Amino acid sequence: MIDISNLSTQQLFELHSEIEDKLRKDEIICTANKPTGDLAEFLFLKAYPKWKKAANSQAGFDAIGPAPNKLRYQIKGRRLLKPNGSRQLSAIRNLEKGHFDFLAGLFFNRDCSIHRAALIPHRVLLSLFNERKHIGFQIHTNSHVFLLVENIWERPGVKDVTDKLRSVWH
Repeated sequence: MIDISNLSTQQLFELHSEIEDKLRKDEIICTANKPTGDLAEFLFLKAYPKWKKAANSQAGFDAIGPAPNKLRYQIKGRRLLKPNGSRQLSAIRNLEKGHFDFLAGLFFNRDCSIHRAALIPHRVLLSLFNERKHIGFQIHTNSHVFLLVENIWERPGVKDVTDKLRSVWH
């Protein structure tokens, strides 16, 4: 048995990544979905300690900011398995209803280190949808699909929070 009790959280995720890579190579698994989303939520909540995690059953957002505004954040994460790999985040439901104020997006490198992170205002996502750029609607999943491409960080109102998240990931 391998003793992992003295490994840091980051070391555990690095080991997890190596195990996933081996299982994928052996064609036992085919995705890298879990626990990427949970880790993204954990890191955003750690980087922003005034945010409170929403109930698991809460539709449309994952965290709530402090009063008086109580801004709502939908948190999405993706592990980039290849440098030019897909940048599609998981489904965004009911985008037009505005259940969240910001999308907190986080890309991990293959080893689960932080590649890049952003806070994207809901209005920017709506604008992109209206421009038919990087976001579209999929009828079969009844959800919007968003590609968090590099030029999103250049949009007015988008905040690069990469360094803030890296500062809490150890």
